[in-house]
Amino acid sequence: MGFLCSFAEAPIGRLRHHANELRERHCHDDPFVAVVLSGGYQEAGDEGRWNVRPGDVLIHHAFESHLDRFDHRGAEVLVLPVPHALSQSRTMRGRVADPDLLVRLAERDLGEAQASLAGQFASCTAAPLDWPDALAADLRAMRDIPLGQWAEQAGVRQETLSRGFRLAYGCTPKAYRANARARAAVSALRGTDTPFAAVAQQLGYADQAHMTRAVTMLTGLTPGGWRRRSNGFNTGAGAAP
Repeated sequence: MGFLCSFAEAPIGRLRHHANELRERHCHDDPFVAVVLSGGYQEAGDEGRWNVRPGDVLIHHAFESHLDRFDHRGAEVLVLPVPHALSQSRTMRGRVADPDLLVRLAERDLGEAQASLAGQFASCTAAPLDWPDALAADLRAMRDIPLGQWAEQAGVRQETLSRGFRLAYGCTPKAYRANARARAAVSALRGTDTPFAAVAQQLGYADQAHMTRAVTMLTGLTPGGWRRRSNGFNTGAGAAP
């Protein structure tokens, strides 16, 4: 269909980010895990917004987009492939007791590092930092509520809603909701025989063609392509925060 997708990627291993570095919103086609070794940063993306510190772990699924704001210390992060035991987890954030052990294991055997990560991983949740996070949660749930009505109920000035959300997440509420719907469509298309038109209707698309455009723009692959690849799809080795 002529779409050319550009994805952020980096090799598995230790990555160093500079003090006060800002990585604008970007998309990863590969799933990966980021283990914070030192420093700290804020990540805001398709699964929420968190302030992370050493020992924190963020699980990223394929075609997730986010931005990263590193603090005055910068940060060092260990990037690993997602362990099989965590590949279907809907908990995106957790902690490990011994991140240095993961570094040592990863230097000699990625499989051992993944197994240790899965064994150490303890999920954790965080309360919304501010109203943009509450809005993001509603957008991810694809609740059918007009943004003006949401702003009124939340006590947020309607004219500042889009600007405030963009400052926090790097995109408009409309774009965020569209991305959530497209990712949900990919999940529904993989490994099922549900007719495309039915998937589109279930997710609130105007029609099948609308869903096809959204999925292809996000992933570079049509719904038909996803259906054909659904039996044994593997997105690859890893990526960076």
